[in-house]
Amino acid sequence: MGNRYYDVVVIGAGIHGVGVAQAAAAAGHSVLVLEQEGLASGTSSRSSKLIHGGLRYLEGMQFSLVRECLRERALLLKNAPSLVKLQPFYIPIYKDTRRRPWLIRTGLTLYAVMGGFHRASLFRSLGREKWHTLDGLDTIGLEAVFRYYDAQTDDAALTRAVMHSAESLGALLETGAQFTDGQLHNDGAVIQYQKNGQTIACEARAVVNAAGPWVNQVLAKISPQQTPQTVDLVQGTHIVIEGRLTKGIYYMEAPSDRRAVFAMPWQGKILVGTTERRFGPDADPGTVAPTEEEARYLLQTIASYFPAYRNLQRNPIFSAFAGLRVLPRAADSNENESPFSRPRETVLLPDREQAPRLLTIYGGKLTAYRATAEKCLKQLRSTLPDRDATADTRCLTLKDPQPQQDG
Repeated sequence: MGNRYYDVVVIGAGIHGVGVAQAAAAAGHSVLVLEQEGLASGTSSRSSKLIHGGLRYLEGMQFSLVRECLRERALLLKNAPSLVKLQPFYIPIYKDTRRRPWLIRTGLTLYAVMGGFHRASLFRSLGREKWHTLDGLDTIGLEAVFRYYDAQTDDAALTRAVMHSAESLGALLETGAQFTDGQLHNDGAVIQYQKNGQTIACEARAVVNAAGPWVNQVLAKISPQQTPQTVDLVQGTHIVIEGRLTKGIYYMEAPSDRRAVFAMPWQGKILVGTTERRFGPDADPGTVAPTEEEARYLLQTIASYFPAYRNLQRNPIFSAFAGLRVLPRAADSNENESPFSRPRETVLLPDREQAPRLLTIYGGKLTAYRATAEKCLKQLRSTLPDRDATADTRCLTLKDPQPQQDG
Protein backbone atom coordinates (compact mmCIF):
# COMPACT_ATOMS: atom_id res chain seq x y z
CA MET A 1 0.00 0.00 0.00
CA GLY A 2 1.38 3.41 -0.94
CA ASN A 3 2.05 6.27 1.42
CA ARG A 4 -0.88 8.38 2.50
CA TYR A 5 -0.80 11.91 1.12
CA TYR A 6 -1.71 15.18 2.84
CA ASP A 7 -1.38 18.80 1.90
CA VAL A 8 -0.18 19.62 5.44
CA VAL A 9 1.28 17.50 8.23
CA VAL A 10 1.45 19.26 11.59
CA ILE A 11 3.76 17.94 14.31
CA GLY A 12 2.41 18.78 17.76
CA ALA A 13 -1.14 19.16 19.06
CA GLY A 14 -0.72 22.08 21.39
CA ILE A 15 -2.68 25.26 20.74
CA HIS A 16 -0.49 26.34 17.82
CA GLY A 17 -0.51 22.94 16.16
CA VAL A 18 -4.29 22.63 16.32
CA GLY A 19 -4.62 26.27 15.24
CA VAL A 20 -2.62 25.53 12.08
CA ALA A 21 -4.73 22.41 11.49
CA GLN A 22 -7.93 24.45 11.74
CA ALA A 23 -6.62 27.19 9.43
CA ALA A 24 -5.36 24.69 6.83
CA ALA A 25 -8.57 22.64 6.91
CA ALA A 26 -10.67 25.81 6.63
CA ALA A 27 -8.64 26.72 3.54
CA GLY A 28 -9.68 23.38 2.02
CA HIS A 29 -6.46 21.45 2.59
CA SER A 30 -6.08 17.86 3.74
CA VAL A 31 -4.39 17.87 7.16
CA LEU A 32 -2.83 15.33 9.52
CA VAL A 33 -1.80 16.27 13.07
CA LEU A 34 0.77 14.06 14.82
CA GLU A 35 0.88 14.21 18.63
CA GLN A 36 3.25 12.08 20.71
CA GLU A 37 0.98 12.10 23.77
CA GLY A 38 -2.43 13.77 23.94
CA LEU A 39 -4.11 17.04 23.04
CA ALA A 40 -2.68 19.96 25.05
CA SER A 41 -0.45 17.58 27.01
CA GLY A 42 2.37 20.12 27.26
CA THR A 43 2.43 23.87 27.83
CA SER A 44 -1.04 24.31 26.31
CA SER A 45 -2.58 22.92 29.49
CA ARG A 46 -0.11 24.61 31.86
CA SER A 47 -0.46 28.28 31.02
CA SER A 48 -1.85 31.16 33.06
CA LYS A 49 -5.30 30.54 31.51
CA LEU A 50 -5.48 34.12 30.25
CA ILE A 51 -6.75 35.48 26.94
CA HIS A 52 -5.34 38.97 27.09
CA GLY A 53 -3.69 41.75 25.17
CA GLY A 54 -0.62 41.67 27.35
CA LEU A 55 -0.74 44.91 29.30
CA ARG A 56 2.81 44.45 30.59
CA TYR A 57 4.19 44.13 27.03
CA LEU A 58 3.54 47.84 26.58
CA GLU A 59 6.55 48.48 28.83
CA GLY A 60 8.74 46.75 26.25
CA MET A 61 7.18 48.74 23.39
CA GLN A 62 5.71 45.54 21.87
CA PHE A 63 2.79 47.48 20.43
CA SER A 64 2.11 45.25 17.43
CA LEU A 65 1.91 42.17 19.68
CA VAL A 66 -0.53 43.88 22.06
CA ARG A 67 -2.68 45.14 19.20
CA GLU A 68 -2.80 41.68 17.62
CA CYS A 69 -3.67 40.00 20.91
CA LEU A 70 -6.47 42.49 21.59
CA ARG A 71 -7.94 41.76 18.16
CA GLU A 72 -7.74 38.02 18.79
CA ARG A 73 -9.23 38.42 22.26
CA ALA A 74 -12.26 40.13 20.72
CA LEU A 75 -12.70 37.26 18.24
CA LEU A 76 -12.47 34.63 20.97
CA LEU A 77 -14.98 36.44 23.18
CA LYS A 78 -17.37 36.33 20.21
CA ASN A 79 -16.60 32.84 18.87
CA ALA A 80 -16.01 30.94 22.12
CA PRO A 81 -18.37 32.46 24.70
CA SER A 82 -18.57 29.22 26.69
CA LEU A 83 -14.77 29.01 26.92
CA VAL A 84 -13.49 32.59 27.06
CA LYS A 85 -15.00 34.84 29.73
CA LEU A 86 -14.39 38.52 30.34
CA GLN A 87 -13.12 39.12 33.87
CA PRO A 88 -12.36 42.23 35.94
CA PHE A 89 -8.66 42.63 36.73
CA TYR A 90 -7.49 44.70 39.69
CA ILE A 91 -4.11 46.43 39.95
CA PRO A 92 -3.38 47.58 43.52
CA ILE A 93 -0.71 50.27 43.89
CA TYR A 94 1.09 50.62 47.25
CA LYS A 95 3.62 53.15 48.48
CA ASP A 96 6.45 50.77 47.60
CA THR A 97 5.03 49.57 44.25
CA ARG A 98 7.58 50.24 41.51
CA ARG A 99 5.01 51.11 38.83
CA ARG A 100 3.44 54.35 40.01
CA PRO A 101 -0.25 55.25 39.48
CA TRP A 102 0.50 57.67 36.62
CA LEU A 103 2.38 54.95 34.76
CA ILE A 104 -0.42 52.41 35.22
CA ARG A 105 -3.01 54.98 34.13
CA THR A 106 -0.95 55.78 31.02
CA GLY A 107 -0.59 52.09 30.16
CA LEU A 108 -4.30 51.42 30.65
CA THR A 109 -5.20 54.43 28.51
CA LEU A 110 -2.99 53.14 25.70
CA TYR A 111 -4.50 49.67 26.18
CA ALA A 112 -7.98 51.16 25.76
CA VAL A 113 -6.94 53.04 22.63
CA MET A 114 -5.46 49.87 21.10
CA GLY A 115 -8.64 48.00 21.97
CA GLY A 116 -10.72 50.55 20.05
CA PHE A 117 -12.36 51.79 23.27
CA HIS A 118 -14.44 48.62 23.25
CA ARG A 119 -16.24 47.94 26.52
CA ALA A 120 -13.70 45.20 27.24
CA SER A 121 -10.86 47.74 27.03
CA LEU A 122 -12.19 50.41 29.40
CA PHE A 123 -10.82 50.95 32.90
CA ARG A 124 -11.43 52.99 36.00
CA SER A 125 -9.86 53.88 39.32
CA LEU A 126 -11.74 52.45 42.30
CA GLY A 127 -12.58 54.82 45.13
CA ARG A 128 -11.34 54.10 48.65
CA GLU A 129 -14.85 53.20 49.75
CA LYS A 130 -14.65 50.10 47.48
CA TRP A 131 -11.29 48.79 48.67
CA HIS A 132 -12.71 46.80 51.57
CA THR A 133 -14.78 44.70 49.11
CA LEU A 134 -11.72 43.33 47.29
CA ASP A 135 -11.41 39.83 48.78
CA GLY A 136 -9.48 40.96 51.84
CA LEU A 137 -6.81 42.89 49.92
CA ASP A 138 -4.36 44.54 52.31
CA THR A 139 -5.18 48.26 52.47
CA ILE A 140 -2.21 49.33 54.62
CA GLY A 141 -0.09 51.61 52.42
CA LEU A 142 -2.53 51.20 49.52
CA GLU A 143 -2.59 54.33 47.33
CA ALA A 144 -4.74 53.37 44.34
CA VAL A 145 -6.59 50.47 42.73
CA PHE A 146 -7.28 50.28 39.00
CA ARG A 147 -9.82 47.96 37.42
CA TYR A 148 -9.71 46.91 33.79
CA TYR A 149 -10.92 43.89 31.83
CA ASP A 150 -9.29 40.93 30.14
CA ALA A 151 -10.40 37.32 29.68
CA GLN A 152 -9.84 33.92 31.24
CA THR A 153 -10.11 30.46 29.69
CA ASP A 154 -9.47 26.79 30.27
CA ASP A 155 -6.45 26.42 27.99
CA ALA A 156 -6.80 22.64 27.56
CA ALA A 157 -10.51 22.97 26.76
CA LEU A 158 -9.78 25.71 24.22
CA THR A 159 -7.18 23.49 22.55
CA ARG A 160 -9.69 20.63 22.38
CA ALA A 161 -12.28 22.97 20.91
CA VAL A 162 -9.97 24.21 18.16
CA MET A 163 -8.97 20.64 17.24
CA HIS A 164 -12.62 19.62 17.23
CA SER A 165 -13.31 22.49 14.82
CA ALA A 166 -10.40 21.36 12.62
CA GLU A 167 -11.70 17.78 12.62
CA SER A 168 -15.18 18.98 11.63
CA LEU A 169 -13.48 20.54 8.59
CA GLY A 170 -11.75 17.27 7.68
CA ALA A 171 -8.46 17.35 9.61
CA LEU A 172 -7.19 14.10 11.12
CA LEU A 173 -5.54 13.70 14.53
CA GLU A 174 -3.18 10.88 15.48
CA THR A 175 -2.32 10.78 19.18
CA GLY A 176 0.33 8.48 20.58
CA ALA A 177 2.19 9.16 17.33
CA GLN A 178 5.92 9.66 17.81
CA PHE A 179 7.53 11.54 14.91
CA THR A 180 10.75 9.73 13.96
CA ASP A 181 11.96 11.00 10.60
CA GLY A 182 11.33 13.59 7.90
CA GLN A 183 12.90 13.67 4.45
CA LEU A 184 12.42 16.84 2.45
CA HIS A 185 12.38 16.57 -1.34
CA ASN A 186 11.75 19.11 -4.05
CA ASP A 187 7.96 18.85 -3.92
CA GLY A 188 7.36 18.22 -0.22
CA ALA A 189 8.35 15.68 2.40
CA VAL A 190 8.11 12.05 3.44
CA ILE A 191 7.23 11.72 7.13
CA GLN A 192 7.61 8.69 9.35
CA TYR A 193 6.14 8.15 12.81
CA GLN A 194 5.61 5.30 15.21
CA LYS A 195 2.29 4.31 16.68
CA ASN A 196 1.45 1.14 18.61
CA GLY A 197 4.88 -0.26 17.79
CA GLN A 198 4.46 0.20 14.04
CA THR A 199 6.30 2.59 11.72
CA ILE A 200 3.89 4.51 9.49
CA ALA A 201 4.85 6.72 6.55
CA CYS A 202 2.99 9.51 4.82
CA GLU A 203 3.71 12.27 2.34
CA ALA A 204 3.00 15.97 2.62
CA ARG A 205 3.38 19.05 0.51
CA ALA A 206 4.25 21.01 3.66
CA VAL A 207 5.22 20.17 7.21
CA VAL A 208 4.60 22.50 10.16
CA ASN A 209 6.77 21.90 13.21
CA ALA A 210 4.62 23.05 16.14
CA ALA A 211 6.30 20.91 18.79
CA GLY A 212 6.67 23.67 21.39
CA PRO A 213 9.54 22.90 23.79
CA TRP A 214 10.49 19.90 21.61
CA VAL A 215 10.73 22.07 18.49
CA ASN A 216 14.48 21.71 17.95
CA GLN A 217 14.44 17.98 18.74
CA VAL A 218 11.90 17.55 15.96
CA LEU A 219 13.94 19.77 13.64
CA ALA A 220 17.02 17.59 14.21
CA LYS A 221 15.12 14.58 12.80
CA ILE A 222 14.48 16.26 9.46
CA SER A 223 16.82 15.99 6.48
CA PRO A 224 18.45 17.84 4.91
CA GLN A 225 19.55 19.27 8.25
CA GLN A 226 18.09 22.66 9.11
CA THR A 227 19.81 25.37 11.13
CA PRO A 228 17.75 25.79 14.30
CA GLN A 229 16.79 29.06 15.92
CA THR A 230 18.58 29.59 19.21
CA VAL A 231 16.00 29.52 21.98
CA ASP A 232 15.72 29.66 25.73
CA LEU A 233 13.26 27.41 27.50
CA VAL A 234 11.71 29.25 30.42
CA GLN A 235 9.83 27.37 33.11
CA GLY A 236 6.62 28.88 34.40
CA THR A 237 5.10 27.38 37.54
CA HIS A 238 1.63 27.90 38.94
CA ILE A 239 0.21 26.83 42.28
CA VAL A 240 -3.41 26.21 43.21
CA ILE A 241 -4.27 27.00 46.83
CA GLU A 242 -7.37 26.56 48.93
CA GLY A 243 -9.44 29.72 49.14
CA ARG A 244 -11.71 31.90 47.03
CA LEU A 245 -11.51 35.14 45.10
CA THR A 246 -14.98 36.43 44.26
CA LYS A 247 -14.29 39.82 42.69
CA GLY A 248 -12.00 38.83 39.84
CA ILE A 249 -8.31 38.55 39.02
CA TYR A 250 -5.50 40.44 40.76
CA TYR A 251 -2.45 41.76 38.93
CA MET A 252 0.28 41.80 41.57
CA GLU A 253 3.91 42.93 41.63
CA ALA A 254 6.13 40.31 43.25
CA PRO A 255 7.95 41.88 46.22
CA SER A 256 11.29 40.21 45.48
CA ASP A 257 11.79 41.13 41.82
CA ARG A 258 8.79 43.29 40.82
CA ARG A 259 7.59 40.81 38.20
CA ALA A 260 3.90 40.55 37.31
CA VAL A 261 2.10 37.70 39.08
CA PHE A 262 -1.62 36.95 38.82
CA ALA A 263 -3.99 35.53 41.41
CA MET A 264 -7.29 34.32 40.00
CA PRO A 265 -10.31 32.17 40.78
CA TRP A 266 -9.89 28.68 39.33
CA GLN A 267 -12.23 25.72 39.75
CA GLY A 268 -13.36 26.80 43.21
CA LYS A 269 -9.83 27.61 44.41
CA ILE A 270 -7.11 30.19 43.70
CA LEU A 271 -4.54 29.92 40.92
CA VAL A 272 -1.33 31.91 41.42
CA GLY A 273 1.30 32.30 38.73
CA THR A 274 3.62 32.48 37.08
CA THR A 275 7.37 32.22 37.59
CA GLU A 276 10.13 32.62 35.02
CA ARG A 277 13.03 30.27 35.59
CA ARG A 278 15.51 29.12 32.96
CA PHE A 279 15.17 25.46 32.07
CA GLY A 280 18.35 23.54 31.31
CA PRO A 281 19.07 23.58 27.55
CA ASP A 282 19.93 19.88 27.57
CA ALA A 283 17.14 18.78 29.89
CA ASP A 284 14.16 16.76 28.68
CA PRO A 285 11.09 19.07 28.43
CA GLY A 286 9.01 16.13 29.61
CA THR A 287 10.66 16.37 33.03
CA VAL A 288 9.58 19.94 33.79
CA ALA A 289 8.16 20.18 37.31
CA PRO A 290 7.47 22.87 39.93
CA THR A 291 10.22 23.56 42.46
CA GLU A 292 9.88 24.40 46.15
CA GLU A 293 11.61 27.72 45.51
CA GLU A 294 8.98 28.68 42.91
CA ALA A 295 6.13 27.67 45.21
CA ARG A 296 7.59 29.85 48.00
CA TYR A 297 7.95 32.77 45.59
CA LEU A 298 4.29 32.56 44.59
CA LEU A 299 3.09 32.08 48.16
CA GLN A 300 5.11 35.07 49.32
CA THR A 301 3.62 37.17 46.55
CA ILE A 302 -0.03 36.44 47.31
CA ALA A 303 0.64 36.69 51.06
CA SER A 304 2.08 40.18 50.61
CA TYR A 305 -1.24 41.31 49.12
CA PHE A 306 -3.75 39.18 51.04
CA PRO A 307 -3.15 38.73 54.79
CA ALA A 308 -5.57 35.78 54.89
CA TYR A 309 -3.10 33.72 52.85
CA ARG A 310 -0.11 34.20 55.12
CA ASN A 311 -0.92 31.01 56.99
CA LEU A 312 -0.11 28.10 54.70
CA GLN A 313 -1.61 25.57 57.09
CA ARG A 314 -4.96 27.30 56.73
CA ASN A 315 -4.56 27.71 52.96
CA PRO A 316 -2.42 24.78 51.80
CA ILE A 317 -1.18 24.20 48.27
CA PHE A 318 -3.75 21.99 46.59
CA SER A 319 -1.71 21.35 43.44
CA ALA A 320 1.05 22.80 41.27
CA PHE A 321 2.04 22.55 37.63
CA ALA A 322 4.81 23.82 35.38
CA GLY A 323 5.07 24.48 31.67
CA LEU A 324 7.78 25.71 29.32
CA ARG A 325 7.77 28.84 27.20
CA VAL A 326 9.93 28.91 24.09
CA LEU A 327 11.66 32.30 23.82
CA PRO A 328 13.57 32.82 20.56
CA ARG A 329 16.88 34.52 21.20
CA ALA A 330 17.86 37.35 18.87
CA ALA A 331 21.41 37.42 17.54
CA ASP A 332 22.21 40.58 19.53
CA SER A 333 20.41 39.54 22.73
CA ASN A 334 22.15 39.18 26.07
CA GLU A 335 22.24 35.55 27.20
CA ASN A 336 21.91 36.69 30.83
CA GLU A 337 18.96 39.00 30.15
CA SER A 338 15.96 38.40 32.38
CA PRO A 339 13.30 36.31 30.63
CA PHE A 340 10.68 38.73 31.98
CA SER A 341 12.08 41.55 29.81
CA ARG A 342 12.47 39.45 26.65
CA PRO A 343 10.24 40.09 23.60
CA ARG A 344 7.38 37.62 23.11
CA GLU A 345 7.16 37.84 19.32
CA THR A 346 6.63 34.56 17.47
CA VAL A 347 9.27 33.45 14.95
CA LEU A 348 8.29 31.42 11.87
CA LEU A 349 11.33 29.72 10.33
CA PRO A 350 10.95 28.32 6.77
CA ASP A 351 13.41 25.82 5.31
CA ARG A 352 13.76 27.99 2.20
CA GLU A 353 12.50 31.38 1.04
CA GLN A 354 10.60 30.20 -2.03
CA ALA A 355 7.91 27.51 -1.70
CA PRO A 356 8.97 26.28 1.76
CA ARG A 357 8.37 22.63 2.52
CA LEU A 358 8.93 23.02 6.26
CA LEU A 359 7.84 25.78 8.59
CA THR A 360 8.91 25.79 12.23
CA ILE A 361 7.06 27.78 14.89
CA TYR A 362 9.12 29.25 17.74
CA GLY A 363 7.31 30.83 20.66
CA GLY A 364 3.77 32.09 20.39
CA LYS A 365 0.99 33.35 22.64
CA LEU A 366 -2.12 31.39 23.57
CA THR A 367 -4.26 34.44 22.79
CA ALA A 368 -2.82 34.89 19.29
CA TYR A 369 -2.80 31.24 18.18
CA ARG A 370 -5.30 31.89 15.34
CA ALA A 371 -3.34 34.85 13.97
CA THR A 372 -0.14 32.79 14.11
CA ALA A 373 -1.86 29.97 12.20
CA GLU A 374 -3.01 32.36 9.49
CA LYS A 375 0.54 33.67 9.14
CA CYS A 376 1.74 30.08 8.69
CA LEU A 377 -0.80 29.48 5.91
CA LYS A 378 0.24 32.72 4.23
CA GLN A 379 3.90 31.64 4.21
CA LEU A 380 2.95 28.25 2.76
CA ARG A 381 0.62 29.65 0.11
CA SER A 382 3.14 29.21 -2.74
CA THR A 383 3.78 25.60 -1.66
CA LEU A 384 0.26 24.32 -1.22
CA PRO A 385 -2.09 23.36 -4.06
CA ASP A 386 -5.05 25.58 -4.88
CA ARG A 387 -8.11 24.51 -2.91
CA ASP A 388 -11.53 25.99 -2.34
CA ALA A 389 -11.84 27.41 1.17
CA THR A 390 -14.70 26.00 3.20
CA ALA A 391 -14.66 28.32 6.21
CA ASP A 392 -13.16 31.46 7.76
CA THR A 393 -11.47 30.93 11.14
CA ARG A 394 -12.50 34.44 12.18
CA CYS A 395 -16.11 33.26 12.24
CA LEU A 396 -15.95 29.67 13.49
CA THR A 397 -17.73 28.88 16.75
CA LEU A 398 -15.59 26.99 19.26
CA LYS A 399 -17.05 24.54 21.75
CA ASP A 400 -15.29 22.04 23.98
CA PRO A 401 -16.33 18.51 22.91
CA GLN A 402 -15.66 17.36 26.48
CA PRO A 403 -17.23 20.07 28.67
CA GLN A 404 -16.50 19.75 32.36
CA GLN A 405 -18.16 21.50 35.26
CA ASP A 406 -15.96 23.52 37.55
CA GLY A 407 -15.43 22.10 41.01
